[in-house]
Amino acid sequence: MNTFKKKIFNIFILVIIFSFHHQALALRDPYPKNPKIDVINYVFELTLSDEKDEIFCNTTIDFRFKASNLEKIRLDLTNYSEESENKGMLVERVKSNNVELKFTHQENELWVYFDKPSEKDERIKFSIQYKGVPSNGLQIGNNKYGDRTFFSDNWPNKARHWLATIDHPYDKAMCEFIVTAPDHYQVVSNGLKIEETNLHGNLKLTHWKQSIPIASWLYVLGVADFAVQYHDEFRGKSLQTWVFKQDRDAGFYDFKEPTKKVLEFYSSYIGPYSYEKLANIQSNSVSGGMEAASAILYSANSVKGDRNIRWRNVVIHEIAHQWFGNAVTEYDWDDVWLSEGFATYFTLLFIEHQYGREAFVEGLKSSQKRVDLFYKKNPEYTIIHNNLKDMNEVTSSQTYQKGSWVLHMLRGVLGTEIFWKGIRAYYLKFKDLNASTEDFKIVMEEVSGLSLTYFFKQWLYSPGNLKLNGFWQYDKINSEIIIELNQVQNGNQIIELPLEIEITFENDNIKMEKVQLNGKSNIYRIKSDKEPIGITLDPNLWILMNSEFQKKETRPIVYK
Repeated sequence: MNTFKKKIFNIFILVIIFSFHHQALALRDPYPKNPKIDVINYVFELTLSDEKDEIFCNTTIDFRFKASNLEKIRLDLTNYSEESENKGMLVERVKSNNVELKFTHQENELWVYFDKPSEKDERIKFSIQYKGVPSNGLQIGNNKYGDRTFFSDNWPNKARHWLATIDHPYDKAMCEFIVTAPDHYQVVSNGLKIEETNLHGNLKLTHWKQSIPIASWLYVLGVADFAVQYHDEFRGKSLQTWVFKQDRDAGFYDFKEPTKKVLEFYSSYIGPYSYEKLANIQSNSVSGGMEAASAILYSANSVKGDRNIRWRNVVIHEIAHQWFGNAVTEYDWDDVWLSEGFATYFTLLFIEHQYGREAFVEGLKSSQKRVDLFYKKNPEYTIIHNNLKDMNEVTSSQTYQKGSWVLHMLRGVLGTEIFWKGIRAYYLKFKDLNASTEDFKIVMEEVSGLSLTYFFKQWLYSPGNLKLNGFWQYDKINSEIIIELNQVQNGNQIIELPLEIEITFENDNIKMEKVQLNGKSNIYRIKSDKEPIGITLDPNLWILMNSEFQKKETRPIVYK
């Protein structure tokens, strides 16, 4: 084998090893996954009251065995305990076809045992009856007006505090909420409302059904004295606003914009909206926004009546999540940037589309400031988590803002047309399913025809930011511009990227050049009959970097 072929072969082997290595990493989230079981649908029958915070729930789980000889299924459900101030759930019985099933409920795990080993593709339903005061996940209390409310807060893995589920994004399922509550409340949840019935004793039953599989953190429940407006439709799907009754006028005004425009943009550029409706909901359980599928929760303070930019951008971000995070969901918490980085960047893309380039650039610069600040305190942090164990650390400004910048730089490498083509292909392939970073990379490689292994490695799996130090000078004798750029970031990581250079001459004449950053030190020679008056690196803001770059002053030679 000649030297050239050996080099090519070695590069090929390294690419394969790296690819499989990081594909394996994406499966290392320590949650006890069981791919031999697939939950199809949950039905949560809940009873709520004004007299006490204790809830009563009967959860029916419809699932399929994907393998033979399994005899039990594991669910997440937080135990009742005196140590947690008598909060948590107490399981009373488990049944299948009116037959009692054995179960154990310890250390926040509910194991259900079946009478016989499973058969592959066998489908089973069973129900769990339990009660308790949620220690988290469902916030029960008064809103800012003193009115009692019930609102879910499941992110990232708090559904288990009140719902018996596989509380992890890898096993998406449909869900139904059948809620019995005092009849002065309105109830909102995922999907479509299929029943609302007044019962004896001043009670009301409300049934919502979500027909598209979603992750457990996206299950939503809101119970309050709402003002409700069905203000528009988008491609036959209802657009709704649910706000506290005292905020009726301001809330109806705020949430009309820019909801429909955002749906139109993402549907046109990415792919079809997955869900049956879109409701914007003022809530008592989140401080910003929570992207629950088809029913987005916002802070109690989100309603201002002035359509201010801050909350406008939150609305855009949470709607972007309906595509990324909700419809296409990370298989593993290590890949959470596929949700947050995407929603952050696609918020900026809508802002660019609707409000102009200047607002888009302002957003990019704001993101970079947060990335730089975080990096100073956490120089070894990588966007892709390595076997994330502490869910308090699931997100950071790097998963949001740096993740957003990674997508922007990828767009710069591929070109806008190819980037959008790849995004559409990725979305359509994994819509209503799960995906990994490796899945995304493969799709973008297929569409572009480029190897993106090193690009993903340097920005997602490695720490650090690009920092350049350099200068330029004009060589009159050889009629060329000499540019020297040195990578001076901490660590050994060398960034490889195409870099635009803007060369300005007198009379505002501009010449654009594109060079490739490859090594620690880079020297470029560009032919030019004239001396520039200025040179700018990355004038169109495609690269996440900091730089110190200036003209090198040369002194004339003095002969004695």
